[in-house]
Amino acid sequence: MQLDLYGLTFDTPKVTAYLWSPWRAAAIEHRLFDMVRQIGGVEVEQDADELRAHITDAKQWKQALTAMARVLKGWQEEATDAGRERRAWRWLLEGDTDDHGYDHGGEPASLWAFLRVGLDRGGLEEADKGEDVDLNGFGLRIWPNR
Repeated sequence: MQLDLYGLTFDTPKVTAYLWSPWRAAAIEHRLFDMVRQIGGVEVEQDADELRAHITDAKQWKQALTAMARVLKGWQEEATDAGRERRAWRWLLEGDTDDHGYDHGGEPASLWAFLRVGLDRGGLEEADKGEDVDLNGFGLRIWPNR
């Protein structure tokens, strides 16, 4: 399938959404995973310490990306209503490979997408009180074509 991630196009057999350590994951990570899980045709696997949802169709991917953006925009707007905090989010893309096409764990090299959220609590009178938080409980794996 060909998928589009904000202007970047990938040719991949599937994308897997992960929820690692569900008992420790933040509520927003659970909401993101649940939105992906609810898309029709998505296959979900469960292990003791992680959940996986496999997206194998471009239409499913488009629905998943739109659903995740809605969750993140809703989270962002929650702070706007209170007026004391500004929130932002961005996708971080990461990958590593050796010269044989395998990552540090011996698996086929993949591209990973993780989320970083930014919280800005400062005002005009106050010093900047911003911080970035990596959401380590949720991630996307874009699989290689083999």
